[in-house]
Amino acid sequence: MKKSWIAMLMIALTSLPVIAQGEGVAAKGKMLVAANGARLGVVYRVTDDGSAQLILDGKMVTVPASTLSAVDGALTTSLSKTEVRRLH
Repeated sequence: MKKSWIAMLMIALTSLPVIAQGEGVAAKGKMLVAANGARLGVVYRVTDDGSAQLILDGKMVTVPASTLSAVDGALTTSLSKTEVRRLH
């Protein structure tokens, strides 16, 4: 009985990252940080697919959800600031 409880706990813990990805990490009003730690700006809007939209250099930029993660509590993209500037 004890082994089955431990097995169920292990399965539940390994599924947590999948659950968190499904909910998305972007949140309106949260600061978005580039891969190198540069502050990009505040998230203006979150799209239906979880992408973050922000205004950078006077232009609306959509940062794909696939590049976003929470690193030490900060919303971070795996893209550099230069790469984000090139997004439309």
